Amino acid sequence: MKANRRKLEIAMANACMSAADLQKVTEMPRPTINNVITGKGVRPATIGRVAKALNVNVTELID
Repeated sequence: MKANRRKLEIAMANACMSAADLQKVTEMPRPTINNVITGKGVRPATIGRVAKALNVNVTELID
């Protein structure tokens, strides 16, 4: 599953979170966060954790 980079960056901006903040909240390794941000394929559960941390629905982060 791939996140839409633009949608993810908008959600991060709305939540006032940087990649480092997102890493801390999700408790995921930084390379995993980088994979999500750059639109590389990750597990659905990973996108779910990111969406939960940003307080958005998963469908708002994917195409």
